[in-house]
Amino acid sequence: MKKILIMAKFEIKMPKLGESITEGTIVSWSVQVGDTIQEDDTLFEVNTAKVNAEIPSPVSGKLSEIFFKEGDTVAVGVTVAIVDTGDTGEEKPVSASENVQTPPPASGEKTVTKETETEVKAESDRWYSPVVLQKAQEAGISKDELDRIAGTGFSGRVSKKDIELYIDQKKKGNTQQQAETGKEKTVPQSTATQATEKETPVLQIPYSGEDEIIEMDAVRRIIADRMVQSKKISAHVTTIMEVDVTRLAHWREQHKEAFLKREGIPLTFMPAITEAAGKALQDFPRINSSVDGHRIIQKKHIHIGIAVSLNDGNLIVPVIKDADKLSLSGIALSIEALAKKARQNKLTLDDIQGGTFTITNYGSFQNIIATPIINQPEVAILGVGSVQKKPAVVQTTEGDMIAIRHKMYLSLSYDHRIIDGALGGMFLKRVADYLENWDQ
Repeated sequence: MKKILIMAKFEIKMPKLGESITEGTIVSWSVQVGDTIQEDDTLFEVNTAKVNAEIPSPVSGKLSEIFFKEGDTVAVGVTVAIVDTGDTGEEKPVSASENVQTPPPASGEKTVTKETETEVKAESDRWYSPVVLQKAQEAGISKDELDRIAGTGFSGRVSKKDIELYIDQKKKGNTQQQAETGKEKTVPQSTATQATEKETPVLQIPYSGEDEIIEMDAVRRIIADRMVQSKKISAHVTTIMEVDVTRLAHWREQHKEAFLKREGIPLTFMPAITEAAGKALQDFPRINSSVDGHRIIQKKHIHIGIAVSLNDGNLIVPVIKDADKLSLSGIALSIEALAKKARQNKLTLDDIQGGTFTITNYGSFQNIIATPIINQPEVAILGVGSVQKKPAVVQTTEGDMIAIRHKMYLSLSYDHRIIDGALGGMFLKRVADYLENWDQ
């Protein structure tokens, strides 16, 4: 009879990479069984219906088991690997018959670790690495206090740097500021809002043997669910306005060749529209909000999502972060880069999160008017129609004249729970004013 040290084992599970995501496909492993890894080292890359993401390790230790191979699709929450984080300091006797290593499962085989294996998990269901827990214990930080620290790690996890910064700020009596400088906090939805998200009863649709039955793919299922959800949550109102963009059209015509030569991408109307929307959101910050029950969450940053049509007919909305702080060229390059990544299925989780306002350009298909559905949890979405030449009455010093003008329709769908017609109309008019009086 001999004794062995009990090793603390940490389960690496398939993370939830966005709302409505239920599974992910492992694209590649960055580590192998037996490798020693550090906290935040990349373990594997995963592809979902919406994004690609590199998954970091929440703990340091030795990778002892991998349960799925590259190409396997794994449900959210299923354990994909085990990391030995070090011995617990405890010993137990082992007989000769017990001292036999169990071979790892075949690739793709699901495995559940024994209940006796140590999990580094808080009562709040929030995960902490052994390093974080040790530093918290040494600093006299309770579990409740630890749960309130804003994490900047993957999925809001508290990293080693977070706990060290918190401890340092606590010594200075400034822990509240530290907690608010982390990732944007998620405000839980009210019970009333959650009640509106129940699934819609499925209608029994009659069909014949000649009809074609097409199963929705994962992305289309997400889009379908979110569109129905949005109509249930928000009291939709749409305001439409015709805008004279002749000055902008002439400016674009004069600069498009130089822009293409300098930046390497075509100069479209979208960067100007995005810039105008960013300015208008600064002027009317209530539009840059979300709703939580009877509370209005007015966002500090302006992150504008641009709807992108994919080659398979689906739609995704990558986000330009702090769009109001970018130059016109910066906006144009961001739109081009995000659209390219979207169509190559290379968007990361960060690329599609955090939007505060969305623009959808149905004008690219020569459509002139539409009533877009709000992209939750935002409260407004701007629709952009095609630019068309039209005869119009123009006021001059010599009187009214008929002239050929470049016209387009803008449509703003907004949430009437917090945006009334006056505010929605003023915001849309401000966007139009910036475009009609374009001056670069």
